[in-house]
Amino acid sequence: MAIHYYEQEVRADLRQKRNLTAFLKQLIKKKLGITNITIAFVFCNDEALLEKNIQFLQHNTLTDIITFDLSEKKTALVAEIYISVDRLRENAQRFGVHYQTELHRVIFHGVLHLCGYKDKSKADKALMTEMENHCIQQYFAYK
Repeated sequence: MAIHYYEQEVRADLRQKRNLTAFLKQLIKKKLGITNITIAFVFCNDEALLEKNIQFLQHNTLTDIITFDLSEKKTALVAEIYISVDRLRENAQRFGVHYQTELHRVIFHGVLHLCGYKDKSKADKALMTEMENHCIQQYFAYK
């Protein structure tokens, strides 16, 4: 019952992990009513995430995040979230935001998927973006 952060051949530069973990647990409890949480965040490079994208989703494209909900019961959340640090850095530059902001946006994006939020339709994507922005504002005020 924990949230862990792993780096595979990259440096994610994730700061204040205890604060982030507490915030994520609170978010999940509020959205799903679950306190039994096990999430592994795996920070990797484009190549490693592309490999996962092809292997598990049959998508031959670069992406910034892939979320796997491995839960077997509704009373416990078990997941793996893979994040490309290469994509984060490029997207932060492209969107003109600080790397730490983009890093947290993507982390929240993955957790919001686990909480049931989607991003395939235009309306779903708008709601997801709204929720990401809300999480960023709440988290940086929370710290």
